[in-house]
Amino acid sequence: MLRAVVGQRVARCLAVEVLGCRANPVRATSSLPQPERKPEIRFNKIFINNEWRNSVSGKTFPTFNPATGEKICDVAEGDKADVDIAVKAAREAFRLGSPWRRTDASERGRLLNVLADLLERDRVYLASLETLDNGKPFKYSFLADLELSIKCYRYYAGWADKNHGKTIPADGDFFSYTRHEPVGVCGQIIPWNFPLLMQAWKLAPALSMGNVVVLKTAEQTPLSANYVAALTAEAGFPAGVVNVVPGYGPTAGAAIAGHKDVDKVAFTGSTEVGQIVAKLAAESNLKRVTLELGGKSPNIVLSDADMENAVEQSHFGLFFNQGQCCCAGSRIFVEEKAYKEFVECSVEKAKKRPVGDPFNADNEQGPQIDGEQTAKIMDLIESGKKEGAKLCTGGNRVGDKGFFIEPTVFADVQDNMRIAKEEIFGPVMQIFKFKKLDEVIERANNSIYGLGAAVFTRDLEKAIYLSNSIQSGTVWINCYDVFSAGTPFGGYKMSGQGRELGEYGLQNYTEVKTVTIKIPQKNS
Repeated sequence: MLRAVVGQRVARCLAVEVLGCRANPVRATSSLPQPERKPEIRFNKIFINNEWRNSVSGKTFPTFNPATGEKICDVAEGDKADVDIAVKAAREAFRLGSPWRRTDASERGRLLNVLADLLERDRVYLASLETLDNGKPFKYSFLADLELSIKCYRYYAGWADKNHGKTIPADGDFFSYTRHEPVGVCGQIIPWNFPLLMQAWKLAPALSMGNVVVLKTAEQTPLSANYVAALTAEAGFPAGVVNVVPGYGPTAGAAIAGHKDVDKVAFTGSTEVGQIVAKLAAESNLKRVTLELGGKSPNIVLSDADMENAVEQSHFGLFFNQGQCCCAGSRIFVEEKAYKEFVECSVEKAKKRPVGDPFNADNEQGPQIDGEQTAKIMDLIESGKKEGAKLCTGGNRVGDKGFFIEPTVFADVQDNMRIAKEEIFGPVMQIFKFKKLDEVIERANNSIYGLGAAVFTRDLEKAIYLSNSIQSGTVWINCYDVFSAGTPFGGYKMSGQGRELGEYGLQNYTEVKTVTIKIPQKNS
């Protein structure tokens, strides 16, 4: 493990390189620790009150290795009965006078830092487990997912005793002030594409502000989140503060979203399911909702851009994590004068992208998550062919086991095609041509989504004009997929509600209370 300070600094630099401007797989590969190809599965039950238990029904469900299609293990299948128990435990942990409610804010920050320390300690194991269960290349699990997760916990550890109310000069003989209080029991439902990172995005701000949590993992990827649940107990969080229930969306997920004793729900996933979550929340107790949903992000390349960088970043922005990113730059609009060069370079780069065993450090792309997702991607590839887009490379499955798909590039894509409108969530690049700025702005905004976007240009005025005009929660300029715990992330339109990360992310997990006191006399 990279436990020495020097080793940790090297790993951090490599993570910035992988997620920042120009990834250097060769350098990253040479400094990676060896993964555990067969990590021991230590926790496969339901975590409530800092204890592991079987589901009330006794049911289990299998989780599979997407690189081989083989079963890894069976996991306890939580449903409404288990969610009820978890919510009761959380509610007890949140009662007035409980150890958690009496914990100093600075102590909450210390506990989050201890949790981050434990992730550092077990970094190789967790990255190996993530790669086994999710299929993403180990080097990215280690350098990106773990790095960003650890930094997220540390960032919100720092906020624990720094988010507070104000005194207000109300008229008359009164003293008024505000308190930032925790919301209470927070239901959290995380996706399968970034299990560890999305768990961090949810847990860290909630715990920093003193909330308690009932979290449902994705049925495809329950293992790493379960391990982190065990680490919260080891770190010293009181029983009932963190509860993790593996299970399916229509049962466990719906039970959380519709539970009348859950005060807030946060969901990351598809827009279709997000609408269901919002409806259940409204129909139950009108609980607070934050949603981080789908995207069809426009990536605009002007002819004056550094073309080598634009090609590199657009490739990374689409193919990273096998294209399974909600903010993937899947609609690439290239100015007519640079279109031919961009397409040719992008096709050559896609042809050279190595696909295969995610534990092999030479590979950049692993499998898709499962057969259902693979079938959806292949169906959309076929629709692109039928509707007249030019298939420049890829379009086929890879190998005879697992769920691998060739890096695929379509050119001459038209706005009315399915691949131009639907979220593919796979390694399929779509390239469009445009002539004028106002034209591309209109086309970029002609989507139900508004999660991410990018602009590549050397012209600062054009960069500012375009970024101000695009309806998107995040706009990257001359880069893509650059994330920091301090920068908020979320969507316009049907890409969601609310923001995660940064100081803005704390608003989702606090209630503002006004207290006004009659006093004998107020003086300035």
